Amino acid sequence: MSEAEPTTARPRWHELVLRVPEARVEDVSDALEALDAQCVSVEDADAHTPAEQAMFGEPGLPAPASGWQRSLVAALFDTEAQAREAAALLALQAFFADCEVVGVRPVADTDWVRLTQAQFDPVSITPDFWIVPSWHEPPAAARTVIRLDPGLAFGTGTHPTTRMCLRWIATHAVAGRRVLDYGCGSGILAIAAAKHGAAPVDAVDIDPAAVEATRLNAAANAVALNVGAPQAAHGRYDLLLANILATPLKVLAPLLCAHVAEGGDLVLAGILQRQADELREAYAPWLALQVHDAEDGWILMTARRG
Repeated sequence: MSEAEPTTARPRWHELVLRVPEARVEDVSDALEALDAQCVSVEDADAHTPAEQAMFGEPGLPAPASGWQRSLVAALFDTEAQAREAAALLALQAFFADCEVVGVRPVADTDWVRLTQAQFDPVSITPDFWIVPSWHEPPAAARTVIRLDPGLAFGTGTHPTTRMCLRWIATHAVAGRRVLDYGCGSGILAIAAAKHGAAPVDAVDIDPAAVEATRLNAAANAVALNVGAPQAAHGRYDLLLANILATPLKVLAPLLCAHVAEGGDLVLAGILQRQADELREAYAPWLALQVHDAEDGWILMTARRG
């Protein structure tokens, strides 16, 4: 029998790509789903240009818009014919007047799950504290492990802001302390605190998807967290962690400081190095922030009451 010749992935799926103004993203996405798109994704049409627009949903701020000022909406269909038919049907709709069909392109029939998983390896926080996706075995040196897979909510341990918060938790005595993770995202900081002995631990977020992700991740890691919306945070805490962004952190300064107990620590991340003075000024009426750690242009700021 002759040796099999190498094969390449055969294009199976077809992707319809549209350029859509912000006001039409939701209408177009709903229509694509009604037209049997397998999935719909939205990204900034101006990404990697000076016009790129950041978009976040944070505690204390309004929910983010459904799209960017100019969005690229991509819909995956089983066949090229379905993709082109969807484009033709959309073009007849009144709401599509300001939209544009960029094109239809084939997508190789790849093992997408395996491809995605290959991008996420275990992350070392300290030599014995690791974040490990469920499809990996923990490293032999790992004594404390958080099992966490990439998902909708922010926080997998790969971003410098998350790593700095995790390092702080791992290198400070948190056992027995009451902890609040404000803007919990995936729940990684709350889970880390619980893994290091903190109790009780509250985790809150304005995004219902983050609340659900935190509940699921806590269960997967066998830790007890009290999870809910921001109003679920009550009283004072020995440790308050907030890994969000500088603007909401400034807005939230009086609220966050009011939750820090006497002798308690405030740990803030999501701050660029150039924003340090802004944060010091915003928190000065209540607590004296200092830069505790820095990585890749991001900083971790901390303060202690009393």
